[in-house]
Amino acid sequence: MNRPVHRLCWFALALGVLAVRVTAADDPMDSVERLLSASAFDEQFRFRMSGLLDLEGYSMDNPDPGLIFADGHDLFNPRLSLFLDAQAGSHVYAFVQARVDRGFDPGYGGLRMRLYEYALRISPVDGGKLDIEAGKFATVVGSWSPRHDSWDNPLITAPLPYENLTGIWDTTAIRSGATLLDWAGVSPRRPSGAGLLDKDRSVPIIWGPSYATGAALLGSSGPADYALEVKNASLSSRPEVWDPTQTPWGHPTLSGRLGIRPNESWTLGISASSGAYLRDAAASSIPAGENFGNYRETLVGADAAFAWHHFQLWSEIYAARFEIPRVANADTLAYYLEAKWKLSPQLTAAVRWNQQLFGDVPNGLGSFAPWGPNVWRMDAGPGFRFTAHLQLKLQYSLERVDDTPKPFGQLLSAQLTLRF
Repeated sequence: MNRPVHRLCWFALALGVLAVRVTAADDPMDSVERLLSASAFDEQFRFRMSGLLDLEGYSMDNPDPGLIFADGHDLFNPRLSLFLDAQAGSHVYAFVQARVDRGFDPGYGGLRMRLYEYALRISPVDGGKLDIEAGKFATVVGSWSPRHDSWDNPLITAPLPYENLTGIWDTTAIRSGATLLDWAGVSPRRPSGAGLLDKDRSVPIIWGPSYATGAALLGSSGPADYALEVKNASLSSRPEVWDPTQTPWGHPTLSGRLGIRPNESWTLGISASSGAYLRDAAASSIPAGENFGNYRETLVGADAAFAWHHFQLWSEIYAARFEIPRVANADTLAYYLEAKWKLSPQLTAAVRWNQQLFGDVPNGLGSFAPWGPNVWRMDAGPGFRFTAHLQLKLQYSLERVDDTPKPFGQLLSAQLTLRF
């Protein structure tokens, strides 16, 4: 057993011991929940504070994968998430999410408090037929965002479409296919041993739950539901540009989802999005005669969910295109299939298969080549809920990235979550 794996095993064991000691005592969280809720005027106004305290540990044998930012092979990532929900009658609802963390993604910044979500939702029609929402909130695209927090996510990391970085930069406009291949680490002219992305400049097709700022129309009618949003940044945009003070509304992104529930077991949906993926810092690199609107990310996708007794299944597939004027369209396909079994009232097991494939672009040598390394990843692990407020999850991931010096990589992670 190598040293990083050995250290993570000790970390997971320590989390388990901590969980058992907390469980052995009287659970104070039920009383805390009551203390954090309040109402007034015959419950016409209701307020509730809640939170998640996460203690995470990661150990990896390859350079930090996806949206994990570690200086070495190990990372400890504490996170405190606080949520405020407020309801005024049956027509007005507001929510806020603030965190004390090391950045939106594990290890990306220093430990401090950050405001990630704030929104106001107005329901002019009873029965959920129409809601109007404005603020900074998770994207309506797909089905993973509503279950992305640590308590609801069966595994620890996000599915591959939401965290696999590509060779697209949002700070500089690409001038040639050869440049794109170089940024993706797959250039045929790269030196021996190269093949690493610049993680500070690269973007995925969807950056996590994408808390960009904007407005949305939401609603349902019978077995169907719909959502349409206009936001200030594309699905691929990084967290620091989601704030309205960082990204103006010159090039908005339009996204939507249409879902249907044919029966109690199945939920199906289709999603689409289109928006400019370059940020303002790229203005000087755009060729004369082009503009931000010509550099668009267009995405279409489908999702499905199935539940039967103690078994749950989720799947999403996305086809994304980054338009690069005077060069090519950079196309990619990403998907995942995830399953969760409830083995006992407290014990669960989850497994996820992920894959992303890349289309061809001109390689600068008179032919074509994939603009990114094809990748697959398998995630699996158990989860154990000690109480209604405390759970421990473990995860093992095996990833293969084609056309890299070290194609196989492993990730071990552990996460203890306290919900209040």
